[in-house]
Amino acid sequence: MAIVVPSISSEEVRFDIPETARFGLVALATDLTSERDLYQQMQGRDVAIHVSRLAFENPTTPDNLQLMAPRLVKAAGLLAPVSPLKAVCYSCTAATVVIGDHEVRSSIQKELPGIPVVTPTAAAIRAFEALDVRRIAVLTPYTIATSQPMADFFTSQGLDVVNFDCLGVEDDRDMARISRQTIINAAVAADRKDAQALFISCTALPVLDSIVEIEDRIGKPVVTSNQAAGWLLTRLGGLSDHRPAEFGKLYSFDLASEKVRDIA
Repeated sequence: MAIVVPSISSEEVRFDIPETARFGLVALATDLTSERDLYQQMQGRDVAIHVSRLAFENPTTPDNLQLMAPRLVKAAGLLAPVSPLKAVCYSCTAATVVIGDHEVRSSIQKELPGIPVVTPTAAAIRAFEALDVRRIAVLTPYTIATSQPMADFFTSQGLDVVNFDCLGVEDDRDMARISRQTIINAAVAADRKDAQALFISCTALPVLDSIVEIEDRIGKPVVTSNQAAGWLLTRLGGLSDHRPAEFGKLYSFDLASEKVRDIA
């Protein structure tokens, strides 16, 4: 086959400056939900989510979650070639609690210095601040052993956890297959009259499309791991006008400007 000589020289090739808002996502190798949920929340906007994955071994126990800590730097480094990024999300709620938000952020920023790092727990705290919420009920799909550190985390952040329910599932791939009706029923059961909002944990849990129905049932805001992360990413990415009502009351709120420094 003959090779065709280019009709223009390399010196004549021009490149447009991309307007796409680019985000990074560090996800577990077993994650079946996060990438889809983030893209779904950003429909209609010119965004790209660049994904790096890191090894994780089920069951979802504190010990196994802790094993991801030394793998974060390498996973973040795989995103360096697609910089600049508006922000990077580490998509594991339970692991962030076990490893520590500061440690997660520091590890990722070793390879991506200066780029804001979003964790589901930090995003949830920012969401509660935006919603002016101090008393929460919590639902997780985890076992009691994995859920307890999360209850302790929210208490350490000055929140009053008025109820904490968990479903006892050990494998995060099974968490991603929990039925919509099971999630809705468990969420309604986890709510309490004195709670100002309900937090539903786990980036694997397919709860995004059920948020509005749960809010309608319990009459108060619902914050979830992937919803809060998506909300915070859009605000950090300059998309504060992005307010999709189908993902809950949270999207009607902005991130307080003074909080940006805490994330960056």
